[in-house]
Amino acid sequence: VQLQASGGGLVTAGGSLRLSCAASGRTDSRYAMSWFQQSPGNERAIVAGITWNGGRTYTADSVKGRFTISRDNAKNTVYLQMDSLKPEDTAVYYCAAARSGSSWIPSYTREYAYWGQGTQVTVSS
Repeated sequence: VQLQASGGGLVTAGGSLRLSCAASGRTDSRYAMSWFQQSPGNERAIVAGITWNGGRTYTADSVKGRFTISRDNAKNTVYLQMDSLKPEDTAVYYCAAARSGSSWIPSYTREYAYWGQGTQVTVSS
């Protein structure tokens, strides 16, 4: 599976961005999909995840109420809607896929086999 992330950019605080992650290749299997955030000097950490069928989502406390993850399996694409952005949201955002046909959304980077290339989000104050 190949993942292509897009949609990052520069935005002022309070603004919005929508990230997209398009999957190609072996997309016939069931995958949980997640977005991870990594800022300089910090480890990559999950911000949001969604099960293969979209039936369950996870959102980190730091972005709850501001970020929304969704997916369109017909388009093999996962989205991260980012609203009310804050300067501390500045980071490189990576999408990732893990085989999971259940309601399990993996939390750790080691549990994900496939990664996109990352897209930079910069929020100015």
